[in-house]
Amino acid sequence: MSLSIRTWLLLVVSAFLLLQSVFTVDQTEQVIITQFGKPVGEPITSPGLHFKVPFTQQINSFDKRYLAWDGPMVEMSTKDKTYVQVDTFARWRITQPMQYYLRLRDERSAQSRLEDILGSETRTAIARHELIEVVRSDKDRKPLQDESLGPLTGEGTIGVLRPIRVGRAAIEKDVFDAAAPKLAEFGIELLDVRFKRINYNHQVLERIHQRMISERLQIAQRFRSEGEGEAARINGNRDRDLNEIESTAYKRVQEIQGEADAKATEIYAKAYGQKSESAEFYKFLKSMETYRKVIDGDATIVLSTNSDLFGLLKRVEQKNR
Repeated sequence: MSLSIRTWLLLVVSAFLLLQSVFTVDQTEQVIITQFGKPVGEPITSPGLHFKVPFTQQINSFDKRYLAWDGPMVEMSTKDKTYVQVDTFARWRITQPMQYYLRLRDERSAQSRLEDILGSETRTAIARHELIEVVRSDKDRKPLQDESLGPLTGEGTIGVLRPIRVGRAAIEKDVFDAAAPKLAEFGIELLDVRFKRINYNHQVLERIHQRMISERLQIAQRFRSEGEGEAARINGNRDRDLNEIESTAYKRVQEIQGEADAKATEIYAKAYGQKSESAEFYKFLKSMETYRKVIDGDATIVLSTNSDLFGLLKRVEQKNR
């Protein structure tokens, strides 16, 4: 009976020691074994079942997958002295676990080191370029133009963004190229760096808004000037066309009136030129028409006794008697 107890105790102790000696490595992990704080052997990167000395050796596991670094929103100045807030993120992984463990120990220290290096390189890159280079990414595209300006703006510069020489993508690459060798010293491979968001500083927002308002006012004034010029051109064409129509109409009226007068004169000449009495009658009618136009009810006339009108009135008076 006592032998059986000792056997069970031996089995329990053996099982306990075995459990303390055996560990598994997941396919997403890599492990460094340390003894009294110092690494022992090479890093274990292959998944499966592995062994260690119980009690004296410890397991330190690190992630093999792509890891994220999301930096804080940091305020910095561009080359043209415009303060902006830049939010940066990056992707990285541990490629040298031994070096990573000796320099950083854990992921929290790695995140802090990433923030120091990437933050510093981002400030340096932003400070070397103007704001327009930071916010625009494609330098090969033609300068953008506000579509609301329409075709009347011609080749002006209002509302047109000037071309860039570098662009945001190139600045991000500069940050990557500068930070990657520094992080490699810690066993970290930097995979990618991107600017997630770029905002204006609150202190310069009012100035930016005023500049935008000023530019829009210039655009509106340009629209008004072009509209007034177009209106003046249309009014000028209208006045010219009206004068041309009136001139042509007046000329035609005079031509018709002249033709009518000539025709009437010809008819009168034929009608009253046949006999001497007809000529005298025509002369009499014309005289009456002239007197009708000259003399009205309130007219006072002084006539000579030799005038035709006096003789005519005298004959009328004698007939009335």
